[in-house]
Amino acid sequence: MRAQSSATTSTRIAVGTPAPDNTSAGTPSPGRSAPGSAAGPAQAALGVVAFSLTFPATVWGLEGFGPWALVSVRSVLAALIAGGALLAMGVPPRERSRAWGRVPLPARRHRPGLAVVAAGVVLGFPLLTTLALRTSTTAHAAVVVGLLPLTTALLSALRVGARPSRTFWAAALAGAAAVVAFTVQQSGGALTTADLYLFGALLVCAAGYTEGGRLARELPGWQVIGWALVLCLPLTVPVAAVALVHQPPHLGVHSVAGLLWVAAGSQFLGLVVWYRGMAAIGIPKASQLQLAQPLLTLVWSVLLLGEHLTPAAPLTAAAVLVCIAVTQRARG
Repeated sequence: MRAQSSATTSTRIAVGTPAPDNTSAGTPSPGRSAPGSAAGPAQAALGVVAFSLTFPATVWGLEGFGPWALVSVRSVLAALIAGGALLAMGVPPRERSRAWGRVPLPARRHRPGLAVVAAGVVLGFPLLTTLALRTSTTAHAAVVVGLLPLTTALLSALRVGARPSRTFWAAALAGAAAVVAFTVQQSGGALTTADLYLFGALLVCAAGYTEGGRLARELPGWQVIGWALVLCLPLTVPVAAVALVHQPPHLGVHSVAGLLWVAAGSQFLGLVVWYRGMAAIGIPKASQLQLAQPLLTLVWSVLLLGEHLTPAAPLTAAAVLVCIAVTQRARG
């Protein structure tokens, strides 16, 4: 059936200290916005818009692909795009030592974080949400995944020592409470198998966002997701081959359009601007922009899937937007 996707100035809620070899004093590291620039919030917001289309696009993709085929093929296509970018957009040859194509290979210290990004946002979140969307409506899935900002903020506080203010946490918890209330009202208070998939997706995606945001302080955001996608190719290529044999696709306009969007828009381009935005404004504040994602997904569900919104949706939208405004003004 359906479900959905779930995704300012320099902040003191830092993801980590930029590596000294990537930037000189007073110079933004690669992939980061200059202090005081509005590019960081804009990039994070573009990422949220891209992610808000993921669930409707997944529903379209499921019209012609099985869940395992859809997830593995989208990852392979996104990795091909990322690989092309790594080949074409690297540093000049005279400035590299070890390189794959024209982009230096990730440093050893970056590889564990890239593995977490790969497990969370390349493999775990797409698979778990796709499995959930077979039986869950897009509206229900969207509001459950609306808990992602709070989950990301909590993990970032544990992982990288972020210390948001009490006002920040109060607004974040209020936004999460609004999302939970909406979810309970829609589902009648009963958890389903799809909900378990979605809660699992929240955890792995939040971990991937946290590590990706931390790495984007030292690497350009497009390289963070690019390397994570390429590193998954030894797994995703054989899985795609097997899945396509056992789940033969039935191509149509919707299924092809959905596959192309989740591969190029959600899996690569959206994550590029999202990680750049997180590096510029900090993980907790960037994650709160995602409180708008479920509501955007509801709009796309009406426009693209013909779903009908319940009366509770506008009230939830208003509450969430107020929370976003408060978190963006709160100091860490």
